[in-house]
Amino acid sequence: QVQLAESGGGLVQAGGSLRLSCAVSGRTFRSYAMGWFRQAPGKEREFVAGISWSGANTYYVNSVKGRFTISEDNAKNMVYLQMNSLKPEDTAVYYCNSVSTPRSGNGLDAWGQGTLVTVSS
Repeated sequence: QVQLAESGGGLVQAGGSLRLSCAVSGRTFRSYAMGWFRQAPGKEREFVAGISWSGANTYYVNSVKGRFTISEDNAKNMVYLQMNSLKPEDTAVYYCNSVSTPRSGNGLDAWGQGTLVTVSS
């Protein structure tokens, strides 16, 4: 059974940076693309960024393009989300999940606990 464990969230001022990590266990890491999602209070979960299993292809939604960078370390079964120039509207619980393609935004596995990112103005 696949397990996803997100970490790295916290409280940061607007303009600051955070690096989120996602540990994947329970299956062959290289088989799937991976994505980051977020859910703000009172809103639906939204897809933020995706990366192919090889790391060669990435995708970002417009609201984070140029500020967030998704990456992976196959040897460690880890996926990362570097978040720079954070804005208050980035405040949300962030989740990682397997996706069909870097653009698909469809979480394939059971969701982890997520990690809370709070950006103060």
